[in-house]
Amino acid sequence: MPDPISWAADWPFYAMTFALSYLLGSIPFGLVLTKAAGLGDVRKIGSGNIGATNVLRTGRKDIAFATVMLDGLKGTLPVLAAFHFGGPDQAVTAALAALLGHLFPVWLGFKGGKGVATYIGCLAGCSLYAGLGFGAVWLAMAFALRFSSAASLTATFATPFILVALNQIQYAEVFGLMTALIWYKHTPNIQRLLSGTESKIGKKS
Repeated sequence: MPDPISWAADWPFYAMTFALSYLLGSIPFGLVLTKAAGLGDVRKIGSGNIGATNVLRTGRKDIAFATVMLDGLKGTLPVLAAFHFGGPDQAVTAALAALLGHLFPVWLGFKGGKGVATYIGCLAGCSLYAGLGFGAVWLAMAFALRFSSAASLTATFATPFILVALNQIQYAEVFGLMTALIWYKHTPNIQRLLSGTESKIGKKS
């Protein structure tokens, strides 16, 4: 976590980093892109989520791909910018704020997406090797279980441990908190996994 002495001296910079990162993270690209493509309000179909998985239910793979890429970049870009200007303390501030923006966007009554794309975007900005580790765990679990949600939950759970193994303790602490937020937003998925009603990859829900 940010050093208390550093934070006390530079709190305006931290506040600006948090605010700008939150605002960027809160842009609901899934909703914006589907409306721009004439597909209506993505919140009114499927799960009602604004993320790429629900966007895919419109039948537009290109829009879903653009959504996941932009949702990832809105995590990566503020983290890289914050690291450039303020180092690791600012980077983790930006990462947490960007994820909070996606999960709880002010524009949508604080009802946002589930955050996996933004989480991995933030992670890649903080630690490329940890991002690759996340990807490896996700792919292995998706192949083994055929559940996207289970793969995401497992990969986020593994992320703090990967960061500890890379001796990036500060990042591990913040991504531990971010993982808890991802799991909270996946509560319905966890319930469906436990009841055996979660949709598998490649099957319509």
